Formats: sequence, structure tokens, C-alpha cells
Amino acid sequence: MEKINPAIFSFLNQLQANNQREWFEENKPHFKKLQAEFKGFISALETLLQAHDKIEKSSVFRIYRDIRFSKDKTPYKTNFGASFARQKPALRGGYYLHIEPNHKSFLGVGFWQPNKEDLLRFRKEIAIDAEEFKTIMHQENIQKHWGILQGEQLKTAPKGFDKNHPAIKILNYKQWIFKKQFTDEEVVAPNFMLSVNEHFMAIRPFFDYMSAVLTTDLNGVSLLDE
Repeated sequence: MEKINPAIFSFLNQLQANNQREWFEENKPHFKKLQAEFKGFISALETLLQAHDKIEKSSVFRIYRDIRFSKDKTPYKTNFGASFARQKPALRGGYYLHIEPNHKSFLGVGFWQPNKEDLLRFRKEIAIDAEEFKTIMHQENIQKHWGILQGEQLKTAPKGFDKNHPAIKILNYKQWIFKKQFTDEEVVAPNFMLSVNEHFMAIRPFFDYMSAVLTTDLNGVSLLDE
């Protein structure tokens, strides 16, 4: 089974200390080798994912930073990242893998930038009945693998919603994200891919709930048949 090469961490640490084009060009052959290995890992992980989910595509992110509108002009990212998109429009949510040295690697799942229509639809559902969502959030398998829901939240109630609603803390979320951090030792372990896949499997009840909500109206009628 594919595994993460520990040399990735050494390279990224060196890149962080020498984040300039001259150094990168000199070390580009080494980067290309590590990148190819990482792509192999992602391809193998996608195969595992396809066994229990429908993945539309996987994407390995470029090492080059977009510095056009950033105060930070360093040209390269100091991490390797990849995402897995579920098959739309029926399946919602996404998976993310972030590899960064010094125990900064993590998995992310959920909805990073939900559009305003999805935000409103979810909030209306929660305003009517939040119990199913709460039950899913407290499932033992989700708690064990992911902990609590994260993401940006409004400081006041969303427009059109009661600030005294008993589920106001859920209504205030602008993102629906779970994150799980890993040590460098865990990332390079032989069972890391299986662990990632296990975590991705554990989040399915949340994804299934969100997919059902975001593809139906408040009466439960499918929006995909229109």
C-alpha cells in the first residue's frame, strides 16, 4: 500500500527556510519525485474512497502560491494538499488532505464555502427541527474520529431568524467543517492511508444528512427532478 515518504517533511522544511525561486529551481527534480509519489498516494486513496462513496474527481494542489493580492510574496506553499469532490449534484460535501511538517498535517471534511442558497436552506431546516442534526453530531463514531463541528460563525443571528431560537448556535454557522490533526509520525506510518479512509467513512452520516437537506425543499420534494 502507498505511504507518505518522510522525505516530504525534510523537503518542505527546507523550502520554508529557502522560499525563493532560485533554491526551488535547483531542487526541482527532488520536488518532482516527491510530487509524483504524493499523487500516487492520492490515486490509491481515491480507489479506497470509491469503494464506499462516489468521487467525481481528486485534485492535487499546485505548489505555487497566488501572490497577486497577497502581502506575503513568498512564491511557494510549504505543504502538499489534495481534495476529493463527491459526485454532484446529488452528493454534497468534500474531503481534504493537508501534509505539512512539524505536526501541522490534518484532514478536513465538510463545506468550506457554502453558497447563500445552501446556507439558507440548511438554516430553515434547523429552525424547523434540529434534533436529527444534533443526533448525528453526537454519534459515537463521529465524536471518536472528528470531535465537534467547526467553522466560522456569525456573532448575531442570521437575518430573518430569531436570536432566541434554541438552536441559534447551529444557525449561526457560516461553514460546516470537521478537522483532525496528525503528527508527523502518524502521517508516515504504514497504516496512514487506512486511517484517512476510516476517518472519511466515519463522516458519511453527516454528508448523507446534508445531501438530503440541500437537494430537497422544505416539504422533502427533490430539487434534482426539476
